[in-house]
Amino acid sequence: MVTKIEILQSWFGLPVYFWQGLGVRRRSIRMAPPPQKPVVELKGKGKSISILFIGDSSCAGVGVDDFEESVAGRLPHLLKKLTGRPIHQRTAGNNSATAGQLRDLVVPNLEHRHYDFVVFSIGVNDAKNFHTSRRFKKEFGGFLYALHARFPEATLVWQGLLDMEGIPVLPSPLKKILGIRSRVLKKQGEQLCFERSALSPPTKWQPLPQNFSRDGFHASSEGYRVWAEELAEYLAELSKE
Repeated sequence: MVTKIEILQSWFGLPVYFWQGLGVRRRSIRMAPPPQKPVVELKGKGKSISILFIGDSSCAGVGVDDFEESVAGRLPHLLKKLTGRPIHQRTAGNNSATAGQLRDLVVPNLEHRHYDFVVFSIGVNDAKNFHTSRRFKKEFGGFLYALHARFPEATLVWQGLLDMEGIPVLPSPLKKILGIRSRVLKKQGEQLCFERSALSPPTKWQPLPQNFSRDGFHASSEGYRVWAEELAEYLAELSKE
């Protein structure tokens, strides 16, 4: 829950956001995404489960050196273990992507095919870039429409938006300001998912030190493991025949 007073505080804190944000950018470790495996095919018994995993740096696996340790790298193997069924996964991870960039530059260039699930990780960069709720509604809402139009049979699953107040690399009061902005966009995104036929399941993922990589911003191998296990269990439950 975000109060109107907190929202005003975040806007009054805009000069601090710019000043401290530049300092974090200068001092922080810059990590490149590991080489992705864009398509994974796993054999099994029964009807195949087909997944498109699309999103930002978390989808791309930034934070680990081996893509197999990322959430997208772990997911198909965990889902195969839980269901025993064949798994097809296409991953389109895009470092620093916002909802508008995914809508305009990525979704139109994805191949047409059937997917049971379109899982997407998006929103942190929109909050980090101080996008307004109105802008996020337009861009994230348009992103949902674009996914429905291109993959009409797929169930859409948003991975939500981390409360940025818990990100270790951010100093105070910057983490407070971005925490408010991320909660504003999270609430907006959940409402849009409800209105536009997408799922936004709650998560038990916690911003614990071991869940963050050495850059203090992205998930670590342990953080991605916890995330992937929770997501695999959720998709396995939805996939019950």
